[in-house]
Amino acid sequence: MTSPSSTSSKRHGIAAGGNWLIDHVKQVDRLPERNMLANILDESFSTGGAPANVLIDLARLQTEIPLSGYGVVGDDAKGQAVLDACARNRIDATGIRTVPDCPTSYTDVMTERDSGARTFFHQRGANALFAPEHVPVKELSCRIFHLGYLLLLDAMDAPHPEHGTMAASLLRELRLHGIRTAIDVVSEESDRFGRLVPPALPHVDYLIINEIEAGRIAGLTVRGADGAIDRRALSESLKVLAEMGEMELIVIHMAEGAAYRQKNGATGAVGSIDVPRSFIKGAVGAGDAFCAGILFGLHEQWTIEKILQLANCTAIASLSHPTATGGMKPLAETLKFSELYTEQTPPL
Repeated sequence: MTSPSSTSSKRHGIAAGGNWLIDHVKQVDRLPERNMLANILDESFSTGGAPANVLIDLARLQTEIPLSGYGVVGDDAKGQAVLDACARNRIDATGIRTVPDCPTSYTDVMTERDSGARTFFHQRGANALFAPEHVPVKELSCRIFHLGYLLLLDAMDAPHPEHGTMAASLLRELRLHGIRTAIDVVSEESDRFGRLVPPALPHVDYLIINEIEAGRIAGLTVRGADGAIDRRALSESLKVLAEMGEMELIVIHMAEGAAYRQKNGATGAVGSIDVPRSFIKGAVGAGDAFCAGILFGLHEQWTIEKILQLANCTAIASLSHPTATGGMKPLAETLKFSELYTEQTPPL
């Protein structure tokens, strides 16, 4: 078997697999307490999920690299909307299977107008069926394969007798064929992080997650009860995660910025871009937009500083629109956000 390091440079493009769904985003005046009422001020309808958001953001950067998607949708209007979105954005969707008698996944997203805080109500639908056999690894020509979200893909989170989870077995197979692997996980209230995510990490090149997810995988509290980042816990999380695999890059992103650790042990951080509150129309796709920036920079073999600059800018672009991908702009225009606004103090 040819080693990943000897073949990845010959590959081109980014593929993404996992959760394909429809987001019904409702902007509300407040996120109410239980049994209380909130007013819906606006609503929109768009594709969502890690592969959809990342690939559409990459397409809207207009860099012309090949993009392809893998997953499962239902034979219904929502599933057709996913396929239509791929066609509009020139994403190869031949790897997205349509199945009968199972609805396309969807999420009702409640976004608080003033803060951008979000609450999600999710229907797992056809995404629960997505399994390693849906990814024709030997036929892929991509340089990077992004899988998301772990903890929200039932068949991928299922046990594997040798590698721990089915997701881990897929990631291992991708790397054996010279494909760089990246993953993201979902933020949820559970104790599953320590059981389902670590088996995948020995087979991951790029781990891109938020501070809550990082802390729960590492068994640490990165954001305290007062809402502040615990810098020591953040730094320790990077170290603990690095010990779970041999990842080329770990990036933990948060509202305050991002912290990273490279395989050689080098660490660093950048602050987020400081924009006026009035600029923010929604945060539903900011994490995936940040991830898209990271993946493009990695694909192009940029320096870590330039990669994080782009990721900051793609996240800001996403905040300018209530939907997950509606705010993304061409690459040169997106990078201008770093000139228009200042960087906040790094979180590490």
